[in-house]
Amino acid sequence: MKNIVIILILLISLFGCNSTKTLNSDNIEISSTSNDTVKISNEEVEYEIIIIEPGFNSWLISNARPIGYYSQDFLESRNIILVNAWNMRAIQPQVFDPNLYQLQIDYDPKIDYGYEVNYKLYYYFIYFQLHYKQQLSSFYPRI
Repeated sequence: MKNIVIILILLISLFGCNSTKTLNSDNIEISSTSNDTVKISNEEVEYEIIIIEPGFNSWLISNARPIGYYSQDFLESRNIILVNAWNMRAIQPQVFDPNLYQLQIDYDPKIDYGYEVNYKLYYYFIYFQLHYKQQLSSFYPRI
């Protein structure tokens, strides 16, 4: 499996219990801890996303549209825009809060990360914008 492509770390807690569940028949695993670490991995796609954000997992379960609601093309096109905006802010810590934009996101639009990775990344951006009152693009964050 290739190295982790995307890591979003905003808050890290030293406490937590791990649990894992299978999302569907594609052997995609979501691991979560009590500090809301969400890891999506798929051996076939060879990429994974790890999101460490208190409150994100419960927000995702209660607010996100069901898997399959948006097409992969839609998610990819939005993620390209949102990742570019995120990365522009991450490289300007004197202008934007460096506590919010700690790391750049390595997202290559030429790579097919699969539906689940794009889905989780898209909804993380929605959560981030609503929770921290940030607007990353001209698109209003919608659920």
